[in-house]
Amino acid sequence: MRYEGLVYRPPSEAGSLLIQCTIGCPHNRCTFCPMYKGTAFRIRPVEEIKEDLRAAREAYGDTVETIFLPDGNTILMKTAQLIEILACARELFPRLKRVTSYGSARFVNLKPPEDLRLLREAGLTRIHSGMESGDDVVLDRIQKGATAADIIAAGLKVKAAGMELSEYVLIGIGGRGRSREHAVASAAVLNAIDPDFIRLRTYIPIPGTPLYEEYRRGGFGLLAPHEALRETALFIENLAVTSRLYSDHASNFAYVNGRLPEDKAAMLAAIDELLTLPETSFRPPAAGSL
Repeated sequence: MRYEGLVYRPPSEAGSLLIQCTIGCPHNRCTFCPMYKGTAFRIRPVEEIKEDLRAAREAYGDTVETIFLPDGNTILMKTAQLIEILACARELFPRLKRVTSYGSARFVNLKPPEDLRLLREAGLTRIHSGMESGDDVVLDRIQKGATAADIIAAGLKVKAAGMELSEYVLIGIGGRGRSREHAVASAAVLNAIDPDFIRLRTYIPIPGTPLYEEYRRGGFGLLAPHEALRETALFIENLAVTSRLYSDHASNFAYVNGRLPEDKAAMLAAIDELLTLPETSFRPPAAGSL
């Protein structure tokens, strides 16, 4: 198998075979994100990708059960190309249970609903989508390339196609000035979609990104630990979904996990307990790259 650059994958795909289908990210303008900087986006030839799948079969036999297809927004590939790759994966790995990829709202919405359905039938079972926020002001500021309405439309398309949807929310990305708006609007967007999974990350300024420079100049109000915890609580309070919520990342101040709505009270109680601890008990808000 061949890999180019630093390959990223969600924590939930830690045990998955990684087959790099695209290089870089076709958007690559989010002000908070350090991934794929300096990398020109391109789609790898299908035959190269199939060669990597065959190399994986040689290395692991038929034991592979889950595959993740990096890099950023592999969903942008032509539907026929993805179907060919998925067919090859199914043939080589008869135990295959799950194939997943990244797909942000902007690029999911380029696919007609029928194409998403065909991809699901071919074996693409889950989309990981970084919505980051449901607040249009915040989305514009971080140059996400999508609005709240775009995120809802994309999420509903993925769900209608029969795929699982994992949406990522970035706690603190609204700064102090839009903390409440970010929390409430993000919950509203997710309520409209009801994704299978909601995964929390907490914003940490990363050197080399535009938002880090804004933070360093004093133009972005980074949330302190208690502020981030209160934002998380407000977000969870406003959720009306049947999703599983996970804070499965080292950036978070609160590790609250469970199914909604059943576990909402327990999550909020856990955050209340954390708020009784001094802020010095938590990692520094700007503690480098995680």
